Amino acid sequence: MRQAQGTFGPTPTDTIGALIDAFEVSWETRQRKISRGTQAHYRRNLQPARKAWGDLPARELRPRHVDALVRKIGAEKPGAANNVLDALRALVAWATGPADRLSHDPTQGVERFAKGEGHRPWTQEQLDYAEKHFTGMVRRFYFLSRYTGQRISDVVRLNPNDEDEGGFSLSQKKTGVKPWCPIFPELEAEMATWERRPGPYLLQEHGKSIGKPFSTNQMWKAFDRERKKHPILEGAVPHGLRANAVIRLRGEGYTAMLISDMVGMSVEMVEHYCRHADRKASGQAVLRGLREQTDDTIVKRWKSGKQK
Repeated sequence: MRQAQGTFGPTPTDTIGALIDAFEVSWETRQRKISRGTQAHYRRNLQPARKAWGDLPARELRPRHVDALVRKIGAEKPGAANNVLDALRALVAWATGPADRLSHDPTQGVERFAKGEGHRPWTQEQLDYAEKHFTGMVRRFYFLSRYTGQRISDVVRLNPNDEDEGGFSLSQKKTGVKPWCPIFPELEAEMATWERRPGPYLLQEHGKSIGKPFSTNQMWKAFDRERKKHPILEGAVPHGLRANAVIRLRGEGYTAMLISDMVGMSVEMVEHYCRHADRKASGQAVLRGLREQTDDTIVKRWKSGKQK
């Protein structure tokens, strides 16, 4: 290949491109397996580094170089910049460990961009509207997403074989985590109206692929077509239902750790999604306390006859 490109001599093994290649090869022999979804995530987010520095010696990469790349990407896409930095840190952690490919950390001191609000949960009006108006496979998708809190890539794979004593047990495609999602009464009642058959609950209803499973992208497109018919759903995205699922569980008193086990989401992300709901609950608790204090003071004044 190098000869075809007009390049001769031994293939360099000390470049950043070679380091990334070796990192990817290592995935198959790790003690702790890296899921296919995570592999794809790393591969995709290491591309900017490969493009920028692929032929440069890895030993010359410094934090100022990484910082410049992250800032350049983050000027328009802070989330993408954070993903690139995270992938580079995973690469460096491997390279400075037993692999012994690097003697320094070129990501040291490079800051991530502040997290945004993330995907917004659907409003109660949007939830009620979808439940009333959605039909067919989009309705199934809505119920499965809302009450399991799973990503699209996992919802489209759910099938009767994943049912496990009142819940769903399915390894997540992105992380490999295997949560146990309770089948809540609302979802159970909806599922009782579905025909019993083998294969995924969600099958395509139109076109040449009728009767075939949805891919993640196909399910997104089907949802998007339906969403565009209803102005009230503007801004609502499937991942927002993941937020709704954890907020509901938090509102019912479950801890972030328990929710993490049920949904397969990190405790940090559970707390991130629930932060607004927690603040509102805290504020309402304070308001109730003040009202109770006020009512109690009025009663005491009335009983003692010290009315103003």
